[in-house]
Amino acid sequence: MLVIGIAGGSGSGKTTVVRAITRQLHGKVVVIPQDSYYKDSSHVPPEERKNINFDHPDAIDWKLMCQQIRELKSGKTIEQPVYSYITCSRSATETITVEPAEVIIVEGILIFTCKELRDQMNIKIFVDADDDDRVLRIIVRDIAERGRTIETAIEHYCDTVKPMHLQFIEPSKRYADIIVPQGGHNKVAIDVLTTTVEQALKQKRGKKKKNG
Repeated sequence: MLVIGIAGGSGSGKTTVVRAITRQLHGKVVVIPQDSYYKDSSHVPPEERKNINFDHPDAIDWKLMCQQIRELKSGKTIEQPVYSYITCSRSATETITVEPAEVIIVEGILIFTCKELRDQMNIKIFVDADDDDRVLRIIVRDIAERGRTIETAIEHYCDTVKPMHLQFIEPSKRYADIIVPQGGHNKVAIDVLTTTVEQALKQKRGKKKKNG
């Protein structure tokens, strides 16, 4: 299997790039989002959960995420966790069944900060975007999906998102094999990425056929 890591700051357009690659590869892809692997905080008092820093590497259950990527690579089906930003908790009764696929896309803002996870990737892509564009997308998303007001969304960006981006996410760009400027709007870069992935798949198939 081919494992592709797609990282980048919040609001950079990672999801757009993932969708474009998935669409062009015609169903050979399974997507593993970092957002499903936040640590469960149901034990934290509700009034304290709003202080959880989702942009810090310590918020992610890397052990489980790496384990499930290894299981997919070995051809096993996994039960992916379901996480809610609203309650800051992982569902105790619900999971998503994920079957192995020819291409595994691992997507998230912090995925390049974990060496064990990076080492499982064949191709590492960093989606870059103008900070102003990212800020607008983040604020709109936080209001629509995470129950924030415009005031609390701006405060959250200034107090948490921006400093964490500068401390962890931006420096992780150095691990990327490919950097996509202009986020998900860069059609030329997405076409090049898809061609690169298809070529890598052909090489893997050729090796498998030769060895088999």
